[in-house]
Amino acid sequence: MKDFTDDTLLDGRVKLRQPTRGFRAAVDPVLLAAFVPALPGQHVLEAGCGSGAGFLCLAARVPGIVITAIEQDGALAALARDNAARNGLAKSVGVMVGDITDRLFAATVGKYDHVFANPPYWPGGTPPPEASRASATHEGPASLDAWVHFLAKSVARGGTVSLILPAARFDAGIEALRQDGCGGTVLLPIASHAGKPARRALLRAKQGSRSPATILPPLVLHTEGLGFSEAAQAVLRGSAALANS
Repeated sequence: MKDFTDDTLLDGRVKLRQPTRGFRAAVDPVLLAAFVPALPGQHVLEAGCGSGAGFLCLAARVPGIVITAIEQDGALAALARDNAARNGLAKSVGVMVGDITDRLFAATVGKYDHVFANPPYWPGGTPPPEASRASATHEGPASLDAWVHFLAKSVARGGTVSLILPAARFDAGIEALRQDGCGGTVLLPIASHAGKPARRALLRAKQGSRSPATILPPLVLHTEGLGFSEAAQAVLRGSAALANS
């Protein structure tokens, strides 16, 4: 059995090697990357990068950005570095092994123009059997509040914090952002089909902002058939951004 599979994202523009078992990239990191309002030349941080799907998609969409990524699992961090090199990003991407709950480590991270994460979101419960999948979806020593706190402390004033969460956790995410001084929250619901409740939510807030929150019309992923909607294809296969104006 192969330990890894060689996959692609963004209609082949991103090469991604990822573990055969455990937590594997789907649409979430692609959507999250499209939601980060980075500009060429800016410095961006991803926390919990896994094998690198999120930052690879962001770099493909916004050439010229400088990326720092953090991953607690040393093997996944090494894979993320390898994926950066496979995509010609070895000089513009740095991947660190680190624990966001470690204060000494957090103090070395610095400040960035934008930060983002697809953090573990389910508190307690029965985790999936694969250890890597469990750590990616179920809170361990670091709660959702801890992830948001780390991100909020790592972004410069006026910079943005972006998250993707289950819709059932968006209120907890907004409250955590508010507690850490991030406001002007933009909420983008993600629904599988038109007329269906959103199952995911993208959140973006600005450090130091006191602006009111904004709820955007939902992004509908699928048409009545089995294919992706035109709007979803523009993001998942193209280079379109999501609500970055």
